[in-house]
Amino acid sequence: MTGMTQEQEQDDLAYNVFAKACPSRGTLEHVTGRWGGLTLGALHEGSLRFNELRRRVDGVSEKMLSQTLHALERDGLVHREAQPTNPPRVDYELTPLGHQVAERLLALIHCVEGSMDDVLAAREEYDARESS
Repeated sequence: MTGMTQEQEQDDLAYNVFAKACPSRGTLEHVTGRWGGLTLGALHEGSLRFNELRRRVDGVSEKMLSQTLHALERDGLVHREAQPTNPPRVDYELTPLGHQVAERLLALIHCVEGSMDDVLAAREEYDARESS
């Protein structure tokens, strides 16, 4: 135990997501945004083509999935491989770093899914309280 506060420990980190100018903040946004988290979770199961991924991440538009994949590829979380076939085939898969991040996201996803009965009950209580 060093006797340092959590804030002091964060100040000693090379990157600090709580600092406005820290580049880690953008990556965190890409990973935790609705489509980023779902895309990483879907790719954790294995390599997928664009349309397979779009079907797996129900509700994402082609434009949003494309933007999400570009951001995740730029951050080094997703690898894009274009096959020189006719028609062209493009596969997406997680990098080793992408796998690390996806595993942590999936733990959070499973926690949320497993707690939905409590969440729904809390919503009902809240809505009843607010409507009175």
